[in-house]
Amino acid sequence: MSDHDILSDAEREALSAIMLEPDLPPQRVLIVDDDKDARELLSEILALDGIRCLTAASGETALKMLAEKPAIGLVITDLRMGHIDGLDLIRRVRESERAAMPIIIVSGDADVKDAIAAMHLSVVDFLLKPIDSGQLLALVKHELGMES
Repeated sequence: MSDHDILSDAEREALSAIMLEPDLPPQRVLIVDDDKDARELLSEILALDGIRCLTAASGETALKMLAEKPAIGLVITDLRMGHIDGLDLIRRVRESERAAMPIIIVSGDADVKDAIAAMHLSVVDFLLKPIDSGQLLALVKHELGMES
């Protein structure tokens, strides 16, 4: 503590802890797609708007990340993937403690049956590739409570 400090180190630390606001809502987006280019493109689109992203190449990896990282506030998933596809991933999330997690599906290959199944699983939206980045950004910001 220098001669000019008003606060002691202990007071400064206590003030810091209060100012960190631990109750902020989760702000990370988890992008799940077995196509590396698709994952990176979505991540870059969102990052340009200041939205932090994590990525997973499979449903299995996504489930592990959701269990370990409470900061994830939204999932964007492809439908067609390996062992655990997008619909299976959503079903498992809906049966977990993260059941209320907002989920957006982005798919290049979907039929009406998939869309109906997704809506029954309470997804936020079902976007077909190529996606409208403005629409995706608006959905993500709305779900994360980031509207200006």
